[in-house]
Amino acid sequence: MHIVIAEENQIKTIVDMSVRAFETDINVGGTKGDCPPEYDSVEWHKQMAREGHLYQAMIGNDIVGAAIVFPDETKNSVYIGRIFIDSIHHRKGYGIQLMECIEKNYPSAAEFNLDTPSWNVRTNAFYEKLGYQNIKEEDGFVFYRKTRK
Repeated sequence: MHIVIAEENQIKTIVDMSVRAFETDINVGGTKGDCPPEYDSVEWHKQMAREGHLYQAMIGNDIVGAAIVFPDETKNSVYIGRIFIDSIHHRKGYGIQLMECIEKNYPSAAEFNLDTPSWNVRTNAFYEKLGYQNIKEEDGFVFYRKTRK
């Protein structure tokens, strides 16, 4: 897998994947419509791409998912705003590969931060498996941090 800044002509495909991916959350404790803000918005994803925050996850020439990433000005700290793998590619290890690609893309980062809903047992277990530490729980979210050694 590799990641590249999302291409504008791929945004609709990425949004379709986002919808399919996040709508599977109903299977792990979410309620219908309990998805991230703008998960289904083409315009919002275009804005994220224009600002250099939206990456498409590639296996060969095929897009299998995406990530929205916000490094600070020094690239010492990176906030992972969102990752998703198209539901047709779940359970293939692509989520792990995507997180590894993000971390490799920011070699000078000392820490990576993210949050996920408390109710989502799938994502909480996933981030903990990857070495992210629960640093706090607030307003229905678990906040995680991974520090490079």
